[in-house]
Amino acid sequence: MAETEAALRTLAHNVRTARTRAGLSLDELGRRAKVSKGALVGLEKAQGNPNFATLVRLADTLGVSVSALMEGPAEGRVRVVSADAVMPLWAGERGSEARLMLTTSGPAPVEVWRWRLQPGEEYPSHPHQAGVVETVSVTSGRMILVVDGVEHPVEAGQTATFDGDAPHTYRGAGDEACHLIMTVHLPPGP
Repeated sequence: MAETEAALRTLAHNVRTARTRAGLSLDELGRRAKVSKGALVGLEKAQGNPNFATLVRLADTLGVSVSALMEGPAEGRVRVVSADAVMPLWAGERGSEARLMLTTSGPAPVEVWRWRLQPGEEYPSHPHQAGVVETVSVTSGRMILVVDGVEHPVEAGQTATFDGDAPHTYRGAGDEACHLIMTVHLPPGP
């Protein structure tokens, strides 16, 4: 419980800082990110439990990565992250999940995600800001990547890339879970 409270406090601080840096009021951030003002007030007070889609919309609107909203200050030159130490930001009803492992620093950050997709389970993602590029590298199993309504099968040992500013969906395929590493390449910040 203490870890959850600490994570909410970090999230609250980072959202408030990014909002202030962007010069946005709570009303304007809420309008642009399609999040209620009440939810934003609660979030900035370290209350509530925002879902993954809300975090992505806030990050996109604020021009930062999801992990920039969630991580505390950097602790050193090299960062090693264990999947067990990272809570899933999305969990499907059949056991699928997505974990944001880390985000690189620098002017054009890259988010590194670890996904598990159960057969037939999918995650539909809204379009990201212009300039975002995603890659998916399947390490085991199979998936269907849907971009702009077109299905693209991706199997173990294959990598696909696409511009993230179009509607896209990740769907598990085959008879076993699909494991993949996804990267989200963000455009340089302001």
